[in-house]
Amino acid sequence: MSILVVDGMGGGLGAQIIMQTRNLMPEREIIAAGTNSTATTNMVKAGATKGATGVNAIKVCLRNAECIIGPLGIILADAMLGEITPEIACLIGSATMPKVLVPVSHKDIDIIGLQENLTMSDLIKKAVKKVKEKVEKS
Repeated sequence: MSILVVDGMGGGLGAQIIMQTRNLMPEREIIAAGTNSTATTNMVKAGATKGATGVNAIKVCLRNAECIIGPLGIILADAMLGEITPEIACLIGSATMPKVLVPVSHKDIDIIGLQENLTMSDLIKKAVKKVKEKVEKS
């Protein structure tokens, strides 16, 4: 079983997630699933065990994932300038394993109730700790 990190664009957020996950859980298999090859490459360079790109790769990687982590946009059709296809959003959104989403702003979506004084690094630390809790329970 693995932790699945999904990201698009340049994979910068996914890379940060992977670095912190690797530091907190060095023994875990971390799979990077990018919506494009640049994102995948950057996440693998950050320490992912393996990486794959595209809709079918995400579909296949979900089979062995015990937890999914990434930006909020991975469950929003057409997010990340259209890199998150409706199929990707549906695959991830309907997956039965725990999902830990980092609240990154998206056009026309306001997330009410979040602490506004947290940096992106703080949000990622909290998200990675939540993943650790989820995978240690399984």
